[in-house]
Amino acid sequence: MNGLIGKKIGMTSIFDKAGRNIACTVVEVGPCVVTQIKDEDSDGYNAVQLGYGEAKEKNTTAPLRGHFKKADAKPLRRLVEFRDFDIVEKSLGESISVDEIFEEGDLVNAIGTSKGKGFQGVVKRYNFRGVGDATHGQHNRMRAPGSIGAASYPARVFKGMRMAGRTGGDRVKTRNLKVIKVFPEKNLLLINGAVPGPKGGFVIIEK
Repeated sequence: MNGLIGKKIGMTSIFDKAGRNIACTVVEVGPCVVTQIKDEDSDGYNAVQLGYGEAKEKNTTAPLRGHFKKADAKPLRRLVEFRDFDIVEKSLGESISVDEIFEEGDLVNAIGTSKGKGFQGVVKRYNFRGVGDATHGQHNRMRAPGSIGAASYPARVFKGMRMAGRTGGDRVKTRNLKVIKVFPEKNLLLINGAVPGPKGGFVIIEK
């Protein structure tokens, strides 16, 4: 599967030919450097490892510095492996730009880390309604989860019960987003819809 690493810039909107306003996410994609090429003979499968985002050498571990030196590349912040990558004519240290992979009208998947929201209750976490009306003395039950289990049988709370807990900060894949425009000179993609993560967060766009 082909893809590139990028960074979420923010959101905007554009008008199509019919005059409809389309909400878009602006993503800076690539250029990505080929840091490793795997094949079935040496690794048991075919894949290409790409790197994105320059990093300081002092903040890079010694094993990674050797890995980048072998690929004749500068230290990079993010490394992602793409299996069965179609572009095979690239060699170590060469870059792949956004217009080599994507074009207008493509359907892509966006993978990122969602915004962390900390410890949240059931109303925010799972869209519970709450107990209901604040009558008959229920002054502090508006956002409570309600009953979470039976009494004597089974005398426990089942695993997976939707309760309060840490929310967000998870790996999220949004499928079948449409590429509206490609700006190769600025390494930008306009993608119809919401891409996971905050502004400035790293994302993977796969085709």
